[in-house]
Amino acid sequence: QVQLVESGGGLVQAGGSLRLSCQASGRTFSNYAMGWFRQAPGKERDVVAAINWRGGTNTYYAGSVKGRFTISRDNAKNTVYLQMNSLKPEDAAVYYCAASSSGSYFYTDQKMYDYWGQGTQVTVSS
Repeated sequence: QVQLVESGGGLVQAGGSLRLSCQASGRTFSNYAMGWFRQAPGKERDVVAAINWRGGTNTYYAGSVKGRFTISRDNAKNTVYLQMNSLKPEDAAVYYCAASSSGSYFYTDQKMYDYWGQGTQVTVSS
């Protein structure tokens, strides 16, 4: 079992930045691929970014966030991060982190993830 707790959400003006954190506890964090997803009101939950167990450049970004968001992980701290820059009103959503026990790759399909956090709200004012 893996428990995931997100933090770092909040209200920011358009053009601003936020850094989300996802603290994992339970099984060996470094074995897991991690992903960030978001869900805006009335919309489906979509992948934002994903990273495999190794981290570094083994990442994926949705086209809408590429160049603005950065996913990273610190396996020593059992934490995955999402640095969000140049935020836009359309980035407003509840952001979720997720863990996949298939750690060798990164995944965009929600069905590949075994554990989910409770979500953190990001609001972007125009």
